[in-house]
Amino acid sequence: MIENLLIFIFSLLLVVKGATLATKYSVKLAENFHFSKYIVGFVIVAFISIIPETLISINSAIAGIPEFGLGTLFGSNVADLTLIFAILIIYAGRGIKIESKILKNIRLYPFFLFLSLLFGLNGSYSRIEGIALILAGSLFYYLVFRNGVEASERLHNGDGKYKNFLLLLVAMAMLLVGSHFTVTSATDLAHALKISPILIAMLVVSLGTTMPELFYSLKSVKKKDDGLAIGDIMGSVLADATIVVGILAVIDPFTFPVKIVYITGAFMVVASLVLLSFMKSGRTISKKEGFMLLAFWVIYAIVEFIVSK
Repeated sequence: MIENLLIFIFSLLLVVKGATLATKYSVKLAENFHFSKYIVGFVIVAFISIIPETLISINSAIAGIPEFGLGTLFGSNVADLTLIFAILIIYAGRGIKIESKILKNIRLYPFFLFLSLLFGLNGSYSRIEGIALILAGSLFYYLVFRNGVEASERLHNGDGKYKNFLLLLVAMAMLLVGSHFTVTSATDLAHALKISPILIAMLVVSLGTTMPELFYSLKSVKKKDDGLAIGDIMGSVLADATIVVGILAVIDPFTFPVKIVYITGAFMVVASLVLLSFMKSGRTISKKEGFMLLAFWVIYAIVEFIVSK
């Protein structure tokens, strides 16, 4: 069991490090091509941030346990929408400001998240449902991209384009290797501990996969660029719940325990509604609301633990 634990920890650390480096060099590449900061946050960094969950989900599907991947996706989304925002607010020591463009981009946000919940109520995702989720996610990102192109502020950095691309490929290779061994070692560890692999996916692996969003957002908040931090997190969550789930279903339609949707998925949608209500009230997320989001995640973790037992 000790060996399985050490392999699991090393694999997860490899995923976190690879994802962090991938985020860093993807931002540098985006600056090379003079993208606006809204596109960098909502699209570029968000898509890089979901690579760990995507690779872990694909590897879990190949291993015959797609529910492990789905648990990771939904679990990381709940953490992003609650715990990660709470950490940002505690770290900043102030409320997080919500820009009007952010609110414009996420008006229909809960609806897109609800689609993945609705399609999964029967405990399965078909290929048609997968295509519908991919199209829904793509529509959201088209709207964000269109709004981002209109933004006047752009990020500029013309140095090291090829170097950044090469280092991005190295980081992706780290992600690929780490995600494979994360799935296999987590499954072996769960069997050794006689607990459900899904519990490890939702409460441990999912937290590991949120680290890229957290590190990038902490840097943005430190620079008082709250819009980039929020765009990264919200974009990652939306992509996980639509495009990534859709890709898995298209590759190989799968079934899973319905409690993942009824509990984890429901927490995900409710968390988005709570977060959006905080955003719209004064266009800030206050310190008090940050602690409420932290309490929400603690309740979620307790419920998942009790249900999985």
